Amino acid sequence: MKIISSSLSKNCSISVVVPCFRSEKTLGELVRRLGSTLSALASQYEIILVNDGSPDNSWEVIKQLSRENNHVFGIHLSRNFGQHNALLAGIKASQHEFIITLDDDLQNPPEEIPILLSKIAEGYDVVYGVAQVRQDSLFRRWASFGTRLALSSVAGASAARYASSYRIFSSKMKKTFESFGGGYLSIDAVLGWGTTSFGHVPVRHESRRVGSSNYKLSKLLLHSITMLTGYSIIPLRMASIVGLGFLGFGFLVLAWVIGRFIVNGGSVPGFPFLASIVTLFSGAQLFSLGIIGEYIGRMHFRVMDRPTFIISETTQKKLGMVNEQAFG
Repeated sequence: MKIISSSLSKNCSISVVVPCFRSEKTLGELVRRLGSTLSALASQYEIILVNDGSPDNSWEVIKQLSRENNHVFGIHLSRNFGQHNALLAGIKASQHEFIITLDDDLQNPPEEIPILLSKIAEGYDVVYGVAQVRQDSLFRRWASFGTRLALSSVAGASAARYASSYRIFSSKMKKTFESFGGGYLSIDAVLGWGTTSFGHVPVRHESRRVGSSNYKLSKLLLHSITMLTGYSIIPLRMASIVGLGFLGFGFLVLAWVIGRFIVNGGSVPGFPFLASIVTLFSGAQLFSLGIIGEYIGRMHFRVMDRPTFIISETTQKKLGMVNEQAFG
């Protein structure tokens, strides 16, 4: 384990933000391990647990932990807004110098926080903890790879390659979230707007002890589409390229038809050929319309100014100011 810079050791303050969903069985151990680690690292720290409309007793557990531990602060969202929106609620509530985010399933060991802190002391704005050996299924690894590929178009290939939910960044990065409104949030994409100073460091990744991942294929695909259509114009360029490609193909077919007529004195026979051409062009048109529809839909929801999250309850009054930011 690396030695933390003497300029940071015991003099820094840390906010840890944990989005919670179906995590009633892991929160107790998570808070205990976080407290043990943070008390040795920081002069001040807080553990912000954001209940993202969890259907189990996670909120009751959070309230109990808050009563037992003054460092724990709970935020209860009115419904399930999604992991990244829940993270935003916690980030806006944070009060300290460094912000750390990690999952609630204990796969991100809190004991690795000193390594993240040591790396950000080198001057980076954002540092990711990259799992040395991921304790996930092959399917999940490929799905995560696809998500990173989508992120690379937004935040840059070097940053996206190492992106993970285990991250630390300076509180000055909170400014990048101030003007964000509406849904379709990606924490990593917004961080990519605010800086190019990304670092990474290898950390342990433990196997899941309770339950299964809430990120199924559909959610990972949706997150990838969100990053591509919400933070870049690459899909529109792809649609243009497809359109130009089929336009060129159409000219080639036309040249073949005219050439055949000149040489043989007759038209190209066959309904299957004509049906195939029509199908190809129709598919290209629908593909392009679908991409344009995605952008129009996101513009529609942005104009509606939907809340990024809504806080229905908190556990302590010291951060009551968060309620004023409930609409992000």
